[in-house]
Amino acid sequence: MSVEASPAVHGPAASDVTGAVVDVDIHENMPNLKVLLPYMEPQWQRHITDYGWAGVRSDYPYWPPTAGTGGIRMDAHPDTGGPAGSDLGLMRAQLLDRHDIGMGVLTGQHHFSGMRGWYEFAAAVASAYNDWQIEHWLERDPRLRGSVQIACQEPEAAAREIDRVGGHPRMVQVFLPMITHMPPVGDSFYRPVLDAMQRNGLQLALHVGQATKTPFGYHRYYVEWHSALPQAGMSELISLIFNGTFERYPELNVLLLEVGFTWVPHLMSRLDQQYRELRVEVPWVKRLPSEYLRERVKVTTQPMEQMSLHQLHKYLELMETDEMICFSSDYPHFDFDAPERVVPAGLPEDVKRKIMRENALSFYGVGA
Repeated sequence: MSVEASPAVHGPAASDVTGAVVDVDIHENMPNLKVLLPYMEPQWQRHITDYGWAGVRSDYPYWPPTAGTGGIRMDAHPDTGGPAGSDLGLMRAQLLDRHDIGMGVLTGQHHFSGMRGWYEFAAAVASAYNDWQIEHWLERDPRLRGSVQIACQEPEAAAREIDRVGGHPRMVQVFLPMITHMPPVGDSFYRPVLDAMQRNGLQLALHVGQATKTPFGYHRYYVEWHSALPQAGMSELISLIFNGTFERYPELNVLLLEVGFTWVPHLMSRLDQQYRELRVEVPWVKRLPSEYLRERVKVTTQPMEQMSLHQLHKYLELMETDEMICFSSDYPHFDFDAPERVVPAGLPEDVKRKIMRENALSFYGVGA
C-alpha cells in the first residue's frame, strides 16, 4: 500500500534562487526561551516563567574541546548578547552574504523530540518554536527556508502540528533528530508523522544530536562519539528501506545531516548483499537497497573530510551517482565548513554545481 502524495509546492522556482550555493543545515537559535511565550497557552508559559524550564536536556556528557562555548564558533555570538545563531544580521554577514547563499535551510538547535517525559509540553514548545521561526526568520529574509519542528513522542500530535504549519510556503521539511532511545524512523510508530509529511508535500531531515548514542552508549571521549555518528545514519536508512517506507510513501525523500558521505558505498554494498540473501523476510522491498539510496536519499558534505580530487571521484564512482551529496555549512558550529573550501580544486563545474546547489534544489522540489 502506498500513501497518496499532496500536490503542494513549497518555495520558489529554481530561477528565483539567485545565489550560487544552497546550504541545507543552518542552526538558528533563540536569544532566550522567553521569546516563545507569546506563542504559548498560559498553562505552558508557566513551565518557563515559574518552573524554570531551561531547555531540552539529555545525559550527553561532553562538549568538544576545540570550542569553549559548547561546540560553537567563538565569533558567532552577537555583540548584543545571546547565543550563537540568534542574530539574523550576524548570520547574514557571516554566512548568507559572505558565501553567496541563495537558499538556506534552518534546522534549529533544540531537539524537542529528544525530551523524555512532559510530552504535551514538548509539543507545545515545538509548536511555539515553529510560529516564532516563521515570524522572526522566514518572513525576514527571502533566502531562508524552514523545518517543521515536532515532538515525535506523540505521533498523532506531531502529525497535527505538521498539518498546522506544513502548508506554509517557506516550510520545506520535517526535522527529526536521530534519537537512539526511540524506535528507528522506519518503524510503524512514525506512520502518523510520515502520513502528514506526505499530505503536506514535505521531505524528511534526520540530524544527529546529543540524544544520538552509539551502540555502546556515550564513549569516554568526544572524539570517539563524534567519529561514530555515521552509524546512526546507517541504522535509520536500514530501517527505512527494510520496513518498506519508500514503497509506502512514494514521494518521500530523506536527507541525512552531519554524518558526511564517505560511508555510503559501504552501506550500499552491504545492504544489497544482505537483501539478496534475506529478501524473503521483507517481500515489500521491491528493489535493491542501493537503488532506493541513490534515488530517494541525500547526504551532506559536513563534516567534510580532507580528500584529493582523485579520492572524491572514487567515492562518486563507488556510489554510481553524483546526485546524492548536498552542501551543508553547519553554521555556527565549531566545525563549520565554508563552501569555498568543501570541494577539491579541479572538480568539473557540472559536478560542483550539483553538490553546491542543484542536488538540494531537486530534493526540495524547487523546479526549474
